[in-house]
Amino acid sequence: MAEQKISRLKFLTSTGILMIGASLKVKGLTIQKKKHEKIIDIHQHTHYLGRTNEQLIAHQRKMGVTQTILQPAGSEVDTPATLHGEGNGLQAEAFGNESCYELAQKYPKEFLFGGNEVPDLPNASTEIEKYLKMGGVVIGESKFGIECDSAEMQKLYELAQQYDVPILMHWEHQRYNYGFERLHKMLEKYPKVNFIGHSMLFWASIGKNEDKTIRYPKGKVVPGGYTDRLLSDYPNMYGDLSAGSGLNSLTRDEVHAREFIKRHQDKLLFGSDCTDVLGEGPKCIGANLIAEIRKLSPSKEVRRKLLCRNAEKLFKI
Repeated sequence: MAEQKISRLKFLTSTGILMIGASLKVKGLTIQKKKHEKIIDIHQHTHYLGRTNEQLIAHQRKMGVTQTILQPAGSEVDTPATLHGEGNGLQAEAFGNESCYELAQKYPKEFLFGGNEVPDLPNASTEIEKYLKMGGVVIGESKFGIECDSAEMQKLYELAQQYDVPILMHWEHQRYNYGFERLHKMLEKYPKVNFIGHSMLFWASIGKNEDKTIRYPKGKVVPGGYTDRLLSDYPNMYGDLSAGSGLNSLTRDEVHAREFIKRHQDKLLFGSDCTDVLGEGPKCIGANLIAEIRKLSPSKEVRRKLLCRNAEKLFKI
């Protein structure tokens, strides 16, 4: 009977340990909590369409994001690169360098920041360099009406090379970053600079002979598009899967997407670029992107690359 009581006591004790969780230690044994999957979101903004910092933080946490890279806007000015003011705030009311820096300083475990400035301003490089010296991990989001191989943009590529940070560029036909078909020349001229492609033109161009005027093409993808070739042929070309354009590139043809992810598993990065405040549900682009990456990745290892490991390597996190 004594042995039965002792056995029952051991059973109840061990069961209690499992219920209490990680904080309880018995004879040197610690029960660890189940760890959440690490997710790095490389593309978010402060004050995105008026969203508050509190709403942004709640959104990121609800999505399960562990670290977020904030992409600031440039100065609000009237120059050709801002489409004479129309493109200010990244055309999304996004705030600039100081806002992103301050949030990252307040929540250093959750947020990192980049440096940005309107490239046709004479002090653009100086302003960006200020924030790179303060710990910025990227130049961008570079969303301006300017030729991608202009002297002004090449100054930014040189700055990226000097500080060994990537540059994230928003590609939109005849609107932001002109001369997409010449990007490969910049990749060749600046082989030590890592370029991150993003937005409609970049993701529409995964397919061969796509109509550049269609921002979100539908239907089957014909392999061999310009973006596909850039990712295959240039070690310094990466893809930011954020926003509706990135999500569309995966959902329009999931058969192609599975092979695309497998082929470019070391080049693709999760970003949300999502204006949502909930962090879940059908309207949250970020949450839907995470679900698609989990669904379409051929293995857990590939999934981990897209959700965090590629970002850890590229941004030296």
